[in-house]
Amino acid sequence: MGITKASLATDSFLSAASFQETTRVLTDAAIKGKTDPLLGLKENVIIGKLLPSGTGMKCYNDVKIVPTSDQDTEEKSVDYSQIMQSVNSVE
Repeated sequence: MGITKASLATDSFLSAASFQETTRVLTDAAIKGKTDPLLGLKENVIIGKLLPSGTGMKCYNDVKIVPTSDQDTEEKSVDYSQIMQSVNSVE
């Protein structure tokens, strides 16, 4: 099977239409009353939907973020006020 036929053989008619024979693929989908499951990246980009990858994946919807202790934050923080005072005094 060539690359064209492989691209057109997908379950997503939107993905297939974006590759080649757009009019034929969309007409065929409309006549047959097809629905697109929108499982791939390409078809979600086409319709402007959040991509099913990265932080857009459903498995990341219920992630709980645990804050670090204030002590850790204070140890790693930098006091920029002293730096700014020294810069201003040079001017």
